[in-house]
Amino acid sequence: MNNSVGNTARLLWAGLRALLVLTIVCGVLYPLAVTGIAQALFSDKANGSEIKDKSGQVVGSSLIGQTYNLPKQNPDDPEEAAKPDLKWFQPRPSNGLGSNSVNTQYSLILSGATNKAGDNPDLIKLVEDAKAAVIADNSTATYKVKPSEVPADAVTSSGSGLDPAISPEYAELQIHRVAEQNHLDVKQVEKLVADHTTGRTLGFMGEPRVNVLELNTALKALTKS
Repeated sequence: MNNSVGNTARLLWAGLRALLVLTIVCGVLYPLAVTGIAQALFSDKANGSEIKDKSGQVVGSSLIGQTYNLPKQNPDDPEEAAKPDLKWFQPRPSNGLGSNSVNTQYSLILSGATNKAGDNPDLIKLVEDAKAAVIADNSTATYKVKPSEVPADAVTSSGSGLDPAISPEYAELQIHRVAEQNHLDVKQVEKLVADHTTGRTLGFMGEPRVNVLELNTALKALTKS
């Protein structure tokens, strides 16, 4: 009986010691080491790829898209469609999961694509409506957008619905409208887009792109300078 109690006590003490050691190693030392290495070598990525404005305030992440819409006239009306604020460069459509999704305005609760076939009538109407809106919004007194100039990313959402980037073609399409709305010279806005256009990764992976949040942050600094 005494031996049984003693063996049980030794096993419990050994288990407790193992628990304490593993807790310290796996629950304290390892997380601290990983966090320290990440902060030392990849501080920007470890902190969420934050984008800051001229004053140093964090305005978002370079990994997540944002909308640039005017305030709703009836904020409590879920049926009221948000209108884009045309003084800003606009991102890709964010209706990846459809009109009944929680992800219609770049919400971070979930993300995904419509999974609709290319000949789906609802998808075709979404694209046609988006194309008409892009043409109407970006045509100015001195620049008329042709239907053939509207790129695919201007009228379709990404697979996640949260894409932070647009194609250089879509950014260039918006230059005249942004310049007019902000009372800037077109050449200034063209340079802004060129400065924020990123090429293919390693020269061959992916496509050239423009991060909309970074571009609009630079635009805001330019209009206030």
